[in-house]
Amino acid sequence: MSLSNRINAIEESATLAMAAKAREFKNRGIDVISLSLGEPDFKTPQFICEAAKKAIDDGKYFSYPPVAGYQDLREAIAAKYQKENNVPYKAENIVVSNGAKQSIANVMLALLNPGDEVIIFSPFWVSYDALVRLTEATPVLVKGTIENDFKVTAQQVEAAITKKTKAIIFSSPCNPTGSVFSKKELEAIAAVVFKHEGLLVIADEIYEHINFTGDQTSMASLPGMFERTITVNGFAKGYAMTGWRVGYIAAPKWIADGSNKVQGQITSANCSISQRGALAAITGDLAPTKNMVSEYHKRRDIVYNLLKEIPGVKANYPQGAFYFFPDVSSFFGKSDGTTTVKNSDDFCLWMLEKGHVSLVPGGAFGDENCVRLSYAASEKDLVEAMKRMKAALATLK
Repeated sequence: MSLSNRINAIEESATLAMAAKAREFKNRGIDVISLSLGEPDFKTPQFICEAAKKAIDDGKYFSYPPVAGYQDLREAIAAKYQKENNVPYKAENIVVSNGAKQSIANVMLALLNPGDEVIIFSPFWVSYDALVRLTEATPVLVKGTIENDFKVTAQQVEAAITKKTKAIIFSSPCNPTGSVFSKKELEAIAAVVFKHEGLLVIADEIYEHINFTGDQTSMASLPGMFERTITVNGFAKGYAMTGWRVGYIAAPKWIADGSNKVQGQITSANCSISQRGALAAITGDLAPTKNMVSEYHKRRDIVYNLLKEIPGVKANYPQGAFYFFPDVSSFFGKSDGTTTVKNSDDFCLWMLEKGHVSLVPGGAFGDENCVRLSYAASEKDLVEAMKRMKAALATLK
């Protein structure tokens, strides 16, 4: 007896695996600072919680919701994109799911056949590669370098396209690098895409609110790209609603209909009460979100300056999200006299054991030389974590 080939072809989520490892250490009484999960350390704004409580008290939302989500929420999401992102979505283009991860899975299952290729901008969020493999399609990694802020160029995209290429997927702001594609850079990529009939773009905008550049361009807003783009978004990051599990796609109707069909057979609709909270979030005051972003901006600069003080660590200056993706390859092959750090997996396990700081190996994101560090933690913990890392790394010779 054995599991299916498609399951054997994918790995356990590295971020969840490291978070579990950190919990093991904490359960043993070890003071671990966890910088492994991409989870806001802020509470969901109170007005969102109150909307969910009201929905429970009203007693109207205890039956199955429509598979694609409540009509008023889908209309509100479409209105947000019309107003803020200059994309003319309608409710019929929206499918609300159990987190942006399910949204992406729905799209992959609706669009891909075995043998299709999907270009993934690397470094990438860990689940992109796994979800492509789950459909028995082939991930094609196109790598950005730290010298170019980890961003892939239009020329690289052009060179990677074959007759089998069905889609391109990337995030901006990016998890794990914090990089943000400018409008000019997206226009250059769109020009390449537009030359290839049937080629689609899956644009993950889950971190759109956590953008320090002031320039959040939606790929779907560019000329000719509305019918070629699936926009992925959700409420977890910008509204501190990770546990509410509300994500969505905005896409051409035929793709939305396909995703709706997939979802109808797997989970049906997103939680009714979570959707009422999401409606309050997307139609409510953005002040709590802006306050969170302001805090992330401060933390970004604190961590960047402290990372620069650690010899051997090379980091870019992220423009969004809440991650650093430093290159730590200068420590590979070094030893503390007992343990030799051979790669990023070793580095993270060693840092957990010696420095009591939890990070995620970069190989899971497409770059073995790096590790991901989330600064969605308190300033106090971040300063202490950088202190521990610097002290631990000084013992490697």
